[in-house]
Amino acid sequence: MNFRRIFLVKCLLLLFPSVKCSITNWIYAAVNESALLSIAAAGSIYDATWLRDRKRLLQIKDKKVKYYVNKEQCRCKIFLNGTLQIEQVVKEDSGKYSVTVYQQDGKLKTEEDTMFIVQEPVPQPILSAECVNKTVSVKCEVKQKTKDETFIIELTQDKSKTMQKNATRLELHTRYSGTFRCVVKNQISRKTAEKVIKCSGQLDLYLILSIAGGAIFFVIVVILLIYCIRKKKAERLEDDDEERTTQARQADSEMVVRELPQLPCNPTPKQLRVQQRPLPQPQVQQQALPPRPRPRTQQRTPNHLRERP
Repeated sequence: MNFRRIFLVKCLLLLFPSVKCSITNWIYAAVNESALLSIAAAGSIYDATWLRDRKRLLQIKDKKVKYYVNKEQCRCKIFLNGTLQIEQVVKEDSGKYSVTVYQQDGKLKTEEDTMFIVQEPVPQPILSAECVNKTVSVKCEVKQKTKDETFIIELTQDKSKTMQKNATRLELHTRYSGTFRCVVKNQISRKTAEKVIKCSGQLDLYLILSIAGGAIFFVIVVILLIYCIRKKKAERLEDDDEERTTQARQADSEMVVRELPQLPCNPTPKQLRVQQRPLPQPQVQQQALPPRPRPRTQQRTPNHLRERP
């Protein structure tokens, strides 16, 4: 380790505590738009000079602006806080911009670098597919206007994703049909193409899962239905058994009561009369008999004849 270099850096930091390290920012802008390149250092600006690729563009010092290039060709201006504005940017405006800020006493306050990149909006992607031997071949491509254009292409199917940078064409081969999405993007724009692709003779994964889920649900419903029917039948049998048991118990109790011996007791006259009554006999139809002759009645003698001697 070089201790002399570390010691020198520490001494410079002690001598110039207000100087900040160079900061590199990345700014993207679309063609024909306006861009703002600001200064990260806080506080008021007394002297700030903007450079592009080490060539001076303009300077603001004590609220006075000075141009080092043609103002119309630059299409730029500077604000009191040191922010640089570029109007109607073109791809040729891309490059490295630097700014140096000095305090009023002449000390360097900060020096910052900014990478400014101008891009064109991405073109609309073209999504195509072809079915070969039960395999889906999907292509996503864009037409490149210039050679220096860079894109990011993403080809997505459900949860699977394929991505490639700095490409104009991307292919995907799969055995499953479904919804495919192609996304082409850069730092300033994004465009999407989506298409549902199904090959004949090939079942969709979602269709297979839905059929399997429906079959499982039907089986579960049938099992629950059989279980409920058996449960109700068992409850009915239990209720019938309980009812039969109750009736048997009641019959047994009645038989026991009938078989119990009656205790002897002195019958009352009323009970004796009831017991001495003959039981009613069944009425039998008797054959009609001829009338019997009436016996002769003896003529009673008058009382006065009996009294005579």
